[in-house]
Amino acid sequence: MKTDSGIIFNIKHFAVHDGPGIRTTVFFKGCPLSCRWCHNPESINPNLEEIEVPYARVSVTAKKCGKDTVGKKVQVSEIMSEVLKDVIFYDESGGGITISGGEPLMQPDFLFSLLKECKIHNIHTCVDTSGYAPRKIIESIVDYVDLFLYDIKLLDNEEHVRYTGVKNDRIFQNLEYLCEKNKKVIIRTPIIPDITDTEENIAQLGEYISSLKCVVRVDILPYNQFGEDKYRRLEKPYQLNNTNPPSDERMLQLKEKLETFNLQVKIGG
Repeated sequence: MKTDSGIIFNIKHFAVHDGPGIRTTVFFKGCPLSCRWCHNPESINPNLEEIEVPYARVSVTAKKCGKDTVGKKVQVSEIMSEVLKDVIFYDESGGGITISGGEPLMQPDFLFSLLKECKIHNIHTCVDTSGYAPRKIIESIVDYVDLFLYDIKLLDNEEHVRYTGVKNDRIFQNLEYLCEKNKKVIIRTPIIPDITDTEENIAQLGEYISSLKCVVRVDILPYNQFGEDKYRRLEKPYQLNNTNPPSDERMLQLKEKLETFNLQVKIGG
């Protein structure tokens, strides 16, 4: 049974790095992966949770002194009221809605209902996903998605388990299914020094992606440390304390390496 309610943790208007044009990005809460570099740790837990609020930002609405709630249960109609405010910008820029997370596929019925409503309004739809979900979930939404932003991190399965907590075979199988359905896909790969940027992983990545006819572009996303403070406020350990962002020169090297596989590559989203 489809549901019109779900849990999100943010809605971002005028997003320009989450698909084509100007977009409204809706962030679903909950993710089955536990990537060591995740910069949205508040997105992992599928439930509402409390987070420490910096003293200067403590408000009278906080339930407890120094604490605030991350996540909100919403109806599809509430999201659509926000999305429809931006339609004029979609029309002018070729934008639309992007559903991100967390992992949107963790709330499949809510996701389906939102996508279906967007299609009623002829809004371009994009789903930003790790692809880690049962095939039947992908099948349920595939006809309502115009573009997939699809995360590919590590080709080696053991390394993928080590750094994300899950195997990657399902991710590849679902990606290949999307290609069979002739869906448009942009691959997104986070560049984490000494983890995803190794010569072996980049070469495997280029070889694999170049075999897929549905991929229109590869975005390589430089690691950042923006999420470190969130881990502290959620009282969770941050595992990449000694990792620095890749240099501009390194990002250019990786871009050029992937381009040798006849791929269109962009630095950033």
